[in-house]
Amino acid sequence: MRLPARADRRTQRFARSLGVAWVGDSDADVPVPLDAAIIFAQHGAPVPAALAACAKGGTVVCAGIHMSAIPAFPYALLWQERCLRSVAKLIRADGAGFLALAARLPLRTVVTTFPLAQANRALAAVRDGAIDGAAVLVPVLLKL
Repeated sequence: MRLPARADRRTQRFARSLGVAWVGDSDADVPVPLDAAIIFAQHGAPVPAALAACAKGGTVVCAGIHMSAIPAFPYALLWQERCLRSVAKLIRADGAGFLALAARLPLRTVVTTFPLAQANRALAAVRDGAIDGAAVLVPVLLKL
């Protein structure tokens, strides 16, 4: 499934506003070979193109929790030490290490919050490309 063109344009504008050097459609030619690519798509179709866009020794990370089958691709896309990785899980130490690193970097986060009861609305907004950044579900805290 591909986002509607308007959603692609919105996410590309958002990425540029955060200082990304280059953005393009998943089927666009990259201006220079990439050191790495991260795929958040739920489908495996972009994987061969991402490998092809990587320089020697480049890494493609499949960062989605679920992904459809990756289409067959020629071995030449892995040749020259290109690496294909997935993200399976994180442990508490991974999170602590990441947050410690993030505190030292000039990061800017953008979130849209939704009450936990509106989880379906949040998922629809993410799916439709209707928000910038991350969707965050906020639980209702009970007063005891």
